[in-house]
Amino acid sequence: MIDLSVTSILELSYKNVIMILIGSLLIYLGIEKKMEPLLLVPIGLGAILVNIPKGGLDGEGLLGIFYEYMIKTEIVPLLIFLGIGALTDFSPLIANPKTFLLGAAAQIGIFLAFLLAILFGFSFQESASIGIIGGADGPTTIYTTTILAPHILAATAVAAYSYMSLVPIIQPPVIKALTTKEERRIRMRTLRTVSRKEKIIFPIATIIISGILVPKALPLIGMLMAGNLFRESGVTERLAKGASEELLNIMTIILGLTVGSTMRAESFLNPKTLLILILGVFAFATATAGGVLLAKVMNLFVKEKINPMIGAAGVSAVPMSARVVQKLALAEDPENHLLMHAMGPNVAGVIGSATAAGILIHLLG
Repeated sequence: MIDLSVTSILELSYKNVIMILIGSLLIYLGIEKKMEPLLLVPIGLGAILVNIPKGGLDGEGLLGIFYEYMIKTEIVPLLIFLGIGALTDFSPLIANPKTFLLGAAAQIGIFLAFLLAILFGFSFQESASIGIIGGADGPTTIYTTTILAPHILAATAVAAYSYMSLVPIIQPPVIKALTTKEERRIRMRTLRTVSRKEKIIFPIATIIISGILVPKALPLIGMLMAGNLFRESGVTERLAKGASEELLNIMTIILGLTVGSTMRAESFLNPKTLLILILGVFAFATATAGGVLLAKVMNLFVKEKINPMIGAAGVSAVPMSARVVQKLALAEDPENHLLMHAMGPNVAGVIGSATAAGILIHLLG
């Protein structure tokens, strides 16, 4: 006779089975469909691990410790921003500062989703955490939710990273609905070369200005710009390499497994989770629309026309949304290359979503 009390079979509920299947689905999407594999694979594994009764990985176990001391203290998302900064080239933004406005306009999706979530009965803190999904920035979503509404972290994190991977599906219909064929064929002048001095001044100036204007955004923007300064200074290559490779990889592993471990059956399987996922799509779509519409408005006043599609890259899904714009441009005109132009609002969106997060945390934290 097998002593079933030694196993977890007797305690395995149908909800646990559902969550194990969901975790397996995330792994499948990451491996087979290559949808954000660096995050969806560990998130799926974390969901499986935590939904096997008696496993002991959550609570006071390894993943519980990670959550308590690495996620809850905001260490992991901030260090990930350090690594992202070390990987990011802000030259397209510096070369065309007008694209700052497009990155800012895309953040309207955050605030529209915030208001809609309130109408659906979510608290102000929960609504802010849901709205930030519209920034298409996983670390910022996790950072904001951890501070304001940690009990919905699993849903917002899964939504943020899933929709980042669905950029090529979500954005094109929105872009095409808001632009004409003529607008999509607009060509833009080649960007100027940005000097090394400008690249060094930019992160320092951004830290100072953002810190004074939106202090609550400084942890995110400060780490982003610190990593970027390591990249651009020319004398800290080892620091840039360490931040963008070893550190970023380790933090990504911890983040994915720990976020997955918050997907416990009893807290994840409820109507609120489904509504969060739906509101996340709304946030993302309206963010895309905000950038496109502002670009169209700007064309009423500027001498050199902007291809309004680059406004869609104002969401901070770097570089996926910029690639979507490039693909759509080439479909209309095989010689119209917009990738570098789209990278301007794309990286501006990273700063914009972090700023929006800082504003929401200041008001509601």
